[in-house]
Amino acid sequence: MIARVEGKLVKLEGDSCLVEVGSVCYEVMLGGYCVNALSGEVDSEVVLCTMEYYEGSPGGGNMIPRMVGFLNSGEREFFGKYISVKGIGIKKALRSLSIPISTIALAIENGDEKMLMSLDGVGKRMAQQIIAELKGKVSSFAAGAEAARPSERVFKAYQAEALEILIAWGEKRNESMELIELACRKHPDVQSAEELVPLVYRLKQGVEV
Repeated sequence: MIARVEGKLVKLEGDSCLVEVGSVCYEVMLGGYCVNALSGEVDSEVVLCTMEYYEGSPGGGNMIPRMVGFLNSGEREFFGKYISVKGIGIKKALRSLSIPISTIALAIENGDEKMLMSLDGVGKRMAQQIIAELKGKVSSFAAGAEAARPSERVFKAYQAEALEILIAWGEKRNESMELIELACRKHPDVQSAEELVPLVYRLKQGVEV
């Protein structure tokens, strides 16, 4: 199994990237949080911890090898636990990783269903299943949320959703977090990403809200 890929990031789009290692170019599937972290790194040297799996049906004789990438070995270990939850396959798991893994792990340890339900493809029943199977088992992965992004740690589900919308639209994470906090202080009655995102843009443009 290829456990690590180190080389030049030559392409980053959608849910995957291409990493050039010598004369070989590897296609690596990524979670949304990882795509965000690597934005701006194209043509730079990167290191990704990886895991491999085969996609397809053994009976059909058409097994396609795939590679999934992570920013460090801890994230890869978390992913192994995450996909052990009943009903979460590799593709569904990757699609749901739109925010940092440490934040997801913290939500699991806190039993925060609403935060987990803000993830793509995770409904109420799945959020409950994730908490039931993993709570108490991922605390070591949650520690990074407190050290790396204290503001994001206390974001409510709608605030986290607004943050990911802004990032997807090309906004910078740190600036967006500050504007979200400011907008929420000014408008404590706001309770949805749909209301919050326009307020953030008005603040950014210097329009009093």
